[in-house]
Amino acid sequence: MKSTRKLIYAALMTGIIVICSWISIPSVVPFTLQTFAVFCALGFLGWGCGGLAVAAYILLGAFGLPVFSGFVGGVGHLFGPTGGYIWGFLLSAALYGLVKKLLGKARFSDFFAMLTGLVGCYAFGTVWFVQVYSGGDMSYLSALSICVLPFIIPDLVKIFIACRLVKRIKPHIYK
Repeated sequence: MKSTRKLIYAALMTGIIVICSWISIPSVVPFTLQTFAVFCALGFLGWGCGGLAVAAYILLGAFGLPVFSGFVGGVGHLFGPTGGYIWGFLLSAALYGLVKKLLGKARFSDFFAMLTGLVGCYAFGTVWFVQVYSGGDMSYLSALSICVLPFIIPDLVKIFIACRLVKRIKPHIYK
């Protein structure tokens, strides 16, 4: 019964990741709530089931369902210039799990685990962007200024809100 419940929660979180990917918040550089949903999935479900939710999201997009930002899908988006950031969500899940294992139930373990996952996602996505988009001709500093710098503050806010939600809601999920 417990494993069935976890699979249902993973499926629900996959749906939430999809919906949050479609929500675009206008700004100088528009951003989505995709990373927020990924970190909520990890916080609520842990790295295993949370990672399963992320993997299901990526698979849905690979099969062509319009689950990615801008209502698009398909393998081309996973292997395009920004596909590394989507794949980076899987790295985020692994890093989240590693940090949570190291820190246990320490006071800010969720925040540091999510932050580490975000840094891993940024790093993987940026390397991917430089290699795929420019064939290695673009500098990493230029790629960081385009792909990461505008998103740091919004992503930190999303992590903070995700941590608060997880802290308040998670005890009610596993009753």
